[in-house]
Amino acid sequence: MRTYEDSYRHKGLRKQLVELLRTKGITDERVLAAINNIPRHYFLDSAFDKVAYEDRAFPIEADQTISQPYTVAYQTQLLDLRTFEKVLEIGTGSGYQSMVLAEMQVQVFTIERQKKLFEVHKKFELRKRYPGIKYFYGDGYEGLPTYGPFDKVIVTAAAPYIPPKLIEQLKPGGKMVIPVGAGDIQRMKRLTKKSDGSVQEELFENFSFVPMLDGKNG
Repeated sequence: MRTYEDSYRHKGLRKQLVELLRTKGITDERVLAAINNIPRHYFLDSAFDKVAYEDRAFPIEADQTISQPYTVAYQTQLLDLRTFEKVLEIGTGSGYQSMVLAEMQVQVFTIERQKKLFEVHKKFELRKRYPGIKYFYGDGYEGLPTYGPFDKVIVTAAAPYIPPKLIEQLKPGGKMVIPVGAGDIQRMKRLTKKSDGSVQEELFENFSFVPMLDGKNG
């Protein structure tokens, strides 16, 4: 069961979380403001209320997790977002990352392959605050070619390789942030698509994500 009360205590804990993220190297004030504005405890069972603002991942439905706030902030910062850009998110999960993006005034298109998660999320109270987010049930490896091309792509699951269709759906000059690796630990990469279609790759920190699976799980 979830509770939808955002008390002074919750707001104080969010401020503490933001300061912690600052000490860990998150410098984009827009990202920090987005984290500060979103009641993370809404995304979790009320049993996790007292620990919802700790910097760690927690379990959600369908054997998935809500990512550690540092991971969300880190990936979002790497995207280098501009207002009104079109952003494709692979792996809606809890919806927390989607709403962080929406707080930054970009157009969010998000795909979830887990039917149970997709259906549960339809009833989520906080969705009303972000009516512009477009949700899809589908295979993340396929992307959303009908709605592309996108300025930015963010992948929130561990991909064993770079999905070529996601590169195709990036605009020239667009960026994709994706954790890549088949084992327990993945390397965060940022790919920039050049005007000739080639891709420049940058390597960043190691993380641990749930695997990015193909197909739809319905």
